[in-house]
Amino acid sequence: MQIINQEALSLCIRQAVRAELQEHFKTGGNELPNSERLLSKQELAAELGVSLVTLTDWMKKGLPYLRLHKRVYFRKSEVLNAMQQTINN
Repeated sequence: MQIINQEALSLCIRQAVRAELQEHFKTGGNELPNSERLLSKQELAAELGVSLVTLTDWMKKGLPYLRLHKRVYFRKSEVLNAMQQTINN
């Protein structure tokens, strides 16, 4: 049984990360579908054709969002799903 030393493990990890980054940038770096990309309040309001005030009101009424530090983001798929459920109820 051979145990890999720390230097060899570190080299192996660096090579794997480098290969993944190269592949990521080769494909344009945008592997997530648009519906899974995080949208800012401004982006989502523009996509939905509503004002920021309306979007904030919807957030207070339960529109799903993520708070990262002091910023608010939305997953388009979650927003569309929540809106569809509201329509169906």
